[in-house]
Amino acid sequence: MPRPFKCRLVAHEPGVTYFKPRGIPMTELEEVVLGFDELEAVRLADLKGLYQEDAAEKMKVSRQTFGNIIHSAHAKIAEVLINGKALKIEGGVCRMKGMRKFACSACKQEWNVPFGTERPAECPKCKSADIHRAAEQRGRGRSGAGGGGQGRGQCWGQGRS
Repeated sequence: MPRPFKCRLVAHEPGVTYFKPRGIPMTELEEVVLGFDELEAVRLADLKGLYQEDAAEKMKVSRQTFGNIIHSAHAKIAEVLINGKALKIEGGVCRMKGMRKFACSACKQEWNVPFGTERPAECPKCKSADIHRAAEQRGRGRSGAGGGGQGRGQCWGQGRS
């Protein structure tokens, strides 16, 4: 029986979760799924330039596990770029690090803001001031800081992609 995956801590959920090659209809594209944990590994190692040991500490996994996650992410990104496939970002065995979710009443845009930062004054998409906490997070106050976030419990995901 395989060992269960350890929950990975993710500090950033992307606003855009789908990429596809230009000029190719969706019906003709194969899709590759990149987990939130894999995207977080790419963000920490490649965008922020952290060493694997430091990035692993931020995600609350071992250095070896981080190495496996980043290797998997790089392979999937290479497959998408080289073979012209679509990239869908979802799932993974992870929990969000202390995020608050907001929604815009005007355009229905949803986005996350880390705990400890100011409440947004306007929607990042349409600039409307008619914003509120997302329905699944209303009434929780600050007790969710550092916990499950996103209303998904302690660790959420569909297993490893």
